[in-house]
Amino acid sequence: MMQAVAAIVIYAGLAGAAGVVLAAAGAHGEGYAALTPPAYFLLMHAAAALAIAALAPRAAHPGGLLLAALILLAGVSLFSGDIAVRTLLGHRLFPMAAPIGGSTMIVGWLILAGAGAWEALAHRG
Repeated sequence: MMQAVAAIVIYAGLAGAAGVVLAAAGAHGEGYAALTPPAYFLLMHAAAALAIAALAPRAAHPGGLLLAALILLAGVSLFSGDIAVRTLLGHRLFPMAAPIGGSTMIVGWLILAGAGAWEALAHRG
């Protein structure tokens, strides 16, 4: 499990760094304002994944939490990556990459909610 936690921490660190880079480009680059929303998404989801990774080792069922973190990071990578590529290079990662990434983020949050409910049930009584 600790290898999965370490992988999520590394992925979250890279996502956070990408978020800072995109935020700076969006704030200072002419014509790059479209990079600001995906920057915020990257930073927010990186922080969430780190929090999940910190909680997982103490969980009765850490697999659901770790899966949620990974799906959140994969979704935000697709969403933000597609917007960044469109803004910087003028083409898409692939058709529907941003909507698929957004939907993946929603699924990740729902898995997190389910994992939280599973933890609550595991600690009842």
